[in-house]
Amino acid sequence: MDEQARRRHVAPVPPDVAAPTAEELMVRVAKGDERAFELLYDQLAGPIFGLVRRIVRDTAQSEEVAQEVLVELWRTATRYAPEKGSALNWAMTLAHRRAVDRVRSARAGTERELKATFEAARGRPFDEVAESVTARLERSQVRRCLSFLTDLQRESVLLAYYQGYTYREVAEVLSTPQGTIKTRLRDGLIRLRDCLGVTA
Repeated sequence: MDEQARRRHVAPVPPDVAAPTAEELMVRVAKGDERAFELLYDQLAGPIFGLVRRIVRDTAQSEEVAQEVLVELWRTATRYAPEKGSALNWAMTLAHRRAVDRVRSARAGTERELKATFEAARGRPFDEVAESVTARLERSQVRRCLSFLTDLQRESVLLAYYQGYTYREVAEVLSTPQGTIKTRLRDGLIRLRDCLGVTA
């Protein structure tokens, strides 16, 4: 059912009746209550999309991830325990995990595409290959030097310098304080500089 059709089928809550909380709705959703899920959707779709959009950045992919999170809420509602926290926090945790997974998956896909591009370059005329040798060697050296970074440094550097994320966005994606991210990036760049033999 599309969004407009779904909204037409949802009866408004009478003004003298308090709207159920997300926690109450989750309990009802866990019992298979579709009406409760429609109300929960209305409460949580906006915040979920907002969080996912900040991490994934691409609008179309953010919409996909947000829908996946909402479907997951429906499927896993029985796992929600009200005594362990609010329904919003639980939903936002699911959203954050899904968004980070999508970013990591996209990064892995980019790396596969680069590898495929290098493979496709084989068999081109000599001049074309000769012109790309220097660039490839430089990329190869950068990849080699990246391997000397810690996993945490490398992940931060790739997000900030190869995918264009700001310090704040890297901190959000990795669920890490900005100060820690700045330290990782600084230390990682110093290691890269030393490995590449760049002088100040």
